[in-house]
Amino acid sequence: MYLCPKIGSMQTRNPKDSRTILTDLVLPSETNPLNNLFGGELLARMDRAASIAARRHSRRIVVTASVNHVAFNKVIPLGSVVTVEAAVSRAFKTSMEIFIDVWVEDRESGQRSKANEAIYTFVAVDETGSPVSVPELEPETDLEKLRFDAALRRKQLSLVLAGKLKPKDATELKALFI
Repeated sequence: MYLCPKIGSMQTRNPKDSRTILTDLVLPSETNPLNNLFGGELLARMDRAASIAARRHSRRIVVTASVNHVAFNKVIPLGSVVTVEAAVSRAFKTSMEIFIDVWVEDRESGQRSKANEAIYTFVAVDETGSPVSVPELEPETDLEKLRFDAALRRKQLSLVLAGKLKPKDATELKALFI
């Protein structure tokens, strides 16, 4: 169920407006003793791509608020071509959820396969570090709409677990079970 955001005074943007693609090679200094990309190196690459996506959406300084989910599903070997694709999946008042897909390219065939994914949250801030409002997001594709709707459930779950939202008020989460 896709819920269209209200159009506010800021210009509404689409996920494609924030799409960021970083492609790089896995070098020896970035690998573990098994010659696979260090997890921390991948986290840094994802953080950079997500930061650019959040900045493109908000046109403001952005800071990483949380790493909500990371799945290291597939090792990324030395010499691999790795592509990190990030885009805003939902904009809230001052924060943005960024969904990140990580692809590895087969050296011989050139075929890409999904290796990992992550979800980061960024907050837009002014020059003093105070949070500022961000534009709303209008997803277009089916995948963007799916990620957009799921982002609200993830946010509500996070707020419930942090004690900042009562479970009875988590309407989107309750709808999954009723």
